[in-house]
This record gives sequence, C-alpha cells and structure tokens, in this order.
Amino acid sequence: MALHLTRKTRGCWGFIRALHTATKIAPALQKDGVERIFSGIQPTGIPHLGNYLGAIESWVRLQDEYGSVLYSIVDLHSITVPQDPATLRQSILDMTAALLACGINPEKSILFQQSQAKTAKQKHDGTAGLLTYPVLQAADILLYKSTHVPVGEDQVQHMELVQDLAQAFNKKYGEFFPVPKSILTSMKKVKSLRDPAAKMSKSDPDKLATVRITDSPEEIVQKFRKAVTDFTSEVTYDPASRGGVSNMVAIHAAVTGLTVDDVVRRSAGIDTARYKLVVADAVIEKFAPIKNEIEKLKMDKDHLEKVLRLGAAKAKELAYPVCQEVKKLVGFL
Repeated sequence: MALHLTRKTRGCWGFIRALHTATKIAPALQKDGVERIFSGIQPTGIPHLGNYLGAIESWVRLQDEYGSVLYSIVDLHSITVPQDPATLRQSILDMTAALLACGINPEKSILFQQSQAKTAKQKHDGTAGLLTYPVLQAADILLYKSTHVPVGEDQVQHMELVQDLAQAFNKKYGEFFPVPKSILTSMKKVKSLRDPAAKMSKSDPDKLATVRITDSPEEIVQKFRKAVTDFTSEVTYDPASRGGVSNMVAIHAAVTGLTVDDVVRRSAGIDTARYKLVVADAVIEKFAPIKNEIEKLKMDKDHLEKVLRLGAAKAKELAYPVCQEVKKLVGFL
C-alpha cells in the first residue's frame, strides 16, 4: 500500500525518513483507547477465491469486533506497474462492488479509495515502487494510528517493519503512534487449482487455476474438475504429501464452515474425481448470492462512487490531525 500525500499531509513524508534512524522501544498504546483496524486491497477488479477466504471474509467479521475499521482500495500502489486508465477506473468500481456484496458495510467501516484521500501522486517507476512497498505500506497504516492489521503469512515481515518504525518514531519524538498488532487470518493461502505448490493468483496465465467470485457455475465446475490432485482416490488431508487434495479439503472446509476433520470424515467413500465436484458445488452455493449482489451493484455506478467519496472524507478526517501533530513533533511548525 503506497503513501502519496495531499497538500495537507505532504509534510508527513519527513517523519517516514526520520523513522529509519531510531531504535526500538516498548510498544506504544493508543492514548484515546480506540482500537482501529486498517487494511488495504489492490483494485484487481473482481476478487478470486483466495482473496475472499484469505482476507475479505475476515474483514467482514472484524467490522463487528472493532469500533473503528478502515478498508482502503489502494489504487496508488497499483500504478507502480503500468495500468490502462480506463481499466483501472473500472477495476476500482468492480472491487468496490465486490467488497460491498461480500458484506463490507459502510455504516460499520470506512471504505475508501486511496487516491481520493491522498490526491498528490508521488512519481516513481515500477521498480522503485515495488522496492519501497514495505515502507509505504507502513506509512499508510500509521497515518490512521491503526492498532491492528489483518494480514496473511506473507505479510508478517512487513508488519514487523511497521512495528519497528512506530517504535522508532516514539523513541525519538515521544509516545505518539500505537504499535499495531498483526491479526493472522485463519485461512492459509489458497493454492492454485493447477499447481498446488503455488498461491492462487489472478495473474496466473492458466485460466483454470483461479476461481473468481463472479465465475458462472459452469466455469467453477470446469475449473474444479480440471484441478490437479494425485493418483490416490481417497480423500485425506496431508498438505506435505497430497497438496492438491489437501487444497480441495481446505477450500471445502472454509466455504462450508466445517472443520477439516469433519470434511474428511463426511467424504469417506468418495473418490477424488467425485469429490472435486462436491467442492465445486459448495463454492457455487457460497458465491451465488454474492455474485448476484455484485451484478446489481455494478449497475449503480453513482452509488459506488458515493460510497468511496464519503469514505475518503471520513479517512481524511482521521488522517489530517495525525499529520498535523507529526509535523509539530518533527519541527515543521
């Protein structure tokens, strides 16, 4: 998640540079007692099964568990690689529709487009953007004085950097930033249906590898039917030696709310070829209402834009006093 600053918040870039020179101290506390969630997702259009199970599903749950929740569509970070402007605009709206359809509620959380809250873009090429990603992500998290960040296993190291930067700033300028804690999502990485050793990805050149939320029932059945498993017909869960079948079991458990043990027990006597279709049916049932809601929301562009506009206004409200105080602390005012 990239940090690009508005006229009001541009001075905050100085504190990011300053953080690199300080050392660790004990975790800071949110002085006002507010626990705040922050997370972001790139506007890749319609999310896939891995996005939903790995992040979005937990985002929906966290809305009811925390008093302050911010979810950002991080479009500025997405331009660290070449983007077609028209495609990017549509992808932002598609992602907004998908998040709302999945259960993100603007009455419970702040859903906003990153570039609407930070309008002045910092120019850099793709390589520089990707190299500075962890620091820029940290800046976005700290900008809202976030206390908790839901992350997957591959983001744990990035969160350690966020914590180090918060502690370093506090040591140099006084207790200011809460040191955000990681909330590990319960679902492990969803694997590619065609390569159980790889993570499911929208950019996978094999179109059968990734299940999108809006795939038709026929497409979902085809993708699971072609999913790579092995030559053993029994359904078991052993990720180390049976990656493909274990991925099926993990997906089945996640979309039904059953435990892995329950899934394996209920699948006794079913060969893997038939079992793949059972999992496909479970995924279709899970996504059917979400798919229908996405189609409705995409027809109302004005509503989607209004949600993002109101969310950006709320995000700016939170960020502005933080940046003003940071500027004072580092001596800019």
